[in-house]
Amino acid sequence: MNHKHRKVLHSLFAHPVSANIAPQAVESVIQELGGTVEQRHGGRIGFRLNDHFAEFHHPHHTLDPDDVRRIAKFIQDAGVDPESDFPL
Repeated sequence: MNHKHRKVLHSLFAHPVSANIAPQAVESVIQELGGTVEQRHGGRIGFRLNDHFAEFHHPHHTLDPDDVRRIAKFIQDAGVDPESDFPL
């Protein structure tokens, strides 16, 4: 995982929650972690990672803080620990 992907991954878990994360950057991180990204109907996007699946609203510019928290929880539930697996 390159430095840019690690920074995005860590920003998903940052406190306070970042409100300046591009959805395309999160898609790249999910794919870099070995997951898949699925465009769903109704302006939604699905992430599949380590036998876990979650669906989110697909914003055009940046993720809102609630989506950032939900994506971070999804990644954590899928077994990824950014601090130990991908330190900065």
